[in-house]
Amino acid sequence: MIPALALACYAAAVGTLAPRVLLRSAWPHRSPALAVAAWQGLAVSFTVALALAAYHLAVPTGHLDAGVSGLAHFCGLTWHARVPVPGPLDVPAAVLPLLVALLTLARFGHEVLRARRARSRHLGVLALVGRRSAGLRATVLDHELPAVYCLPGRCPRVVVSTGALRMLSGAQLAAVLDHERAHIAGRHHLALAAAEAFARAFRRLPLARAAREQTAMLLEMAADDRALRRHPRETLAAALYEMAASRTPRGAFAAGGPGALLRLRRMLGPQHRPHPALRLAVATGAVALPLLPVVVGCTPGMM
Repeated sequence: MIPALALACYAAAVGTLAPRVLLRSAWPHRSPALAVAAWQGLAVSFTVALALAAYHLAVPTGHLDAGVSGLAHFCGLTWHARVPVPGPLDVPAAVLPLLVALLTLARFGHEVLRARRARSRHLGVLALVGRRSAGLRATVLDHELPAVYCLPGRCPRVVVSTGALRMLSGAQLAAVLDHERAHIAGRHHLALAAAEAFARAFRRLPLARAAREQTAMLLEMAADDRALRRHPRETLAAALYEMAASRTPRGAFAAGGPGALLRLRRMLGPQHRPHPALRLAVATGAVALPLLPVVVGCTPGMM
C-alpha cells in the first residue's frame, strides 16, 4: 500500500503542481525546444506513475518484480535472475500498467492517423488547384486571403497563397517559408500529436490541458528560432504580423500560429538564453522524470 500511496501522491503533484511551476517560469520561452521535452517528460512520468499505482493497488502485498516476472512467464519468456515468485494475481495485475499505457498510445495513434487523413484530403485538393513553384520550393494556391502553412508527414508540403505573395516582401516570404520548413524538419506534428493524445486521455488534468496549449505555442517559437538563424528579427516579425490572422486546414502548421502576439514580443524584445547549467538540469530532468516512478514502484524498501 505504501508504494501505491507514494505513486499516487507523485502523480497528483506532477499532474497539478508541476504545470503551475512551468507556467510561471521564464526559461521555457527562452529555450522552447527544451521546454517541449520537459512537458512531454512530465506527461510520460504521470502516465507511468498512474500505471504503477494501479498495479500496487491491485496487488497491495505484491511487488512489481513479481508481476513483471509473471507476465514474462505468461508470454513464454524466462530468465535466470532472482525475482519474487509470481502469485495468482500478479499476471493480471501486471496487465493494468499496460492498459494505462496503451490508452495513451492508442490516443496518440488516433491523433496521428486523424491528422494524416486530413492532410491527405488537403493534398488531394492541392493536386487539383495548386501549382508547384520550383523557385519557392512550395505549392502556390490561388486564393486572395494571405496564407502560408505546411503539411508535415511522409509527403511534406509548404503551401503559400497568391494573397500572401502579394502582401509579403521577398525577404518576409523567405523568412516565413523557412519557418514552415523548420516545422517539417523538426517533425513537430508528432510532438503536437503526443500532447493532444495526452490531453484527450486525461481531459480534466491540469497538466494535460497546459501541455497541449504550451506545446503548440512552444513549437511555433522553436520554428521561429530556426528561421531566425538566417533572417533578421524585424523581417520575420513583420511577416508574422501580416500573417497573424491567417487560417489553415486541420493538421497543418500556420505561419501565424498560436500566441502570435507573445511571439512578436519575444522576437523583438531582449534576447536572453538560459544558463547552460539550467539547460543541462532541465534536459537531465526531462529524461529522468519518467524513470522516477519506476524507481519508487520497484524499490523493495517501500514494501
